[in-house]
Amino acid sequence: MTKVMVRNGNVDGALRTLKVDKDGSRKKIRENIEGYLKPGVRRRRKKEEGIKNTRRRMKRENRY
Repeated sequence: MTKVMVRNGNVDGALRTLKVDKDGSRKKIRENIEGYLKPGVRRRRKKEEGIKNTRRRMKRENRY
């Protein structure tokens, strides 16, 4: 198992070392650290993420 030291509470820096952002896990961990999100905020974030994924998917489809 890989270990990374977190210095001065800099979780992003430690996770950047692991390069785990490709699957969005850094974002999930940061959200867990922030704590509770209001339902409206959670809904907006989920909608924005869906729009971003749709655009990314359309871009990939139009390549070929």
